[in-house]
Amino acid sequence: MANPSAPVRVRKSRFSWNSFIKTLKIMRKSYWLYIMLIPGLAFFILFRYLPMWGILISFQDYNIFRGFSESPWVGLKHFTNFFNSATFATLMINTLLLSFYSIIFAFPAPIILALFLNEIRLKWFKRAIQSAIYVPHFISWVIVASISFMLLNSTGPINGLITTLSGNTASFLTEPRWFRPIIIIQTIWKESGWGTIVFLAALTGVDMEQYEAAIVDGAGRWRQVWHITLPAIRSTIVILLILRMGNVLDNGFDQLFLMSNAGNRVVSDVLDTFTYREGIVNGQFSYTTAIGLFKSVIGMVLILGTNKLAKKAGESGIF
Repeated sequence: MANPSAPVRVRKSRFSWNSFIKTLKIMRKSYWLYIMLIPGLAFFILFRYLPMWGILISFQDYNIFRGFSESPWVGLKHFTNFFNSATFATLMINTLLLSFYSIIFAFPAPIILALFLNEIRLKWFKRAIQSAIYVPHFISWVIVASISFMLLNSTGPINGLITTLSGNTASFLTEPRWFRPIIIIQTIWKESGWGTIVFLAALTGVDMEQYEAAIVDGAGRWRQVWHITLPAIRSTIVILLILRMGNVLDNGFDQLFLMSNAGNRVVSDVLDTFTYREGIVNGQFSYTTAIGLFKSVIGMVLILGTNKLAKKAGESGIF
């Protein structure tokens, strides 16, 4: 019988050459997979982890000639200036409204499209539709903006139709009230097809016997979609929604920069365009780095919060 008063010996973990050699042998069997991993690791190290050192300048009055070490430290000065600025409320409202509309309208679009594609039984027709809706993803925002300008300007075909029917013209490109609908429509047209890939992949794992059993029970197409198809991709929807919440303050610079102008600036100026204008054009590196750090912290908080809510709702979450 062990003596309870005897000191407890803590077993220290030691380096084991046998385990190390065993690990090397396992890696050697799949060495091509590890070689393929190198570009991805290099990308994240060079463009994600190393640049994190740059967040220090958000607490400095950074001078490009004096560098990190000699620039004076100012604490939370830039954060305070941003929160107290006259543009803070406008920038936040514009950014959050665009993100809200994107989540409400653009996020469900690939889900709905994937459900429709899943109901197509002719394989050649399904592949043709998939190929057609994937194409816009590979078109740059410059081309998308150019197409929008040609369609929506005062002499474009859409205004021509409006003039024929009502005798009036609409200033789609300069009136603030049209800016957000145009941005959301562009996003849906460009990215919805590409977004269906994830959901169609999730749908391939659905057991076809469930559909057969539902048919035997008298369930129609809509009930099959509601009770079988949607539950099959629910976890995928939740994970993508959690990741999307991390980008609530990121609206995408290219699209908004190309579509904004003096007429719609009151609604088109968001955190991304403001950061470009103040940081790159005006050279306020510390100020805009503080804005970027603020966006990152809010994104992390939203991901953690949404992930916690998803777990409480019975989903697995992302961690």
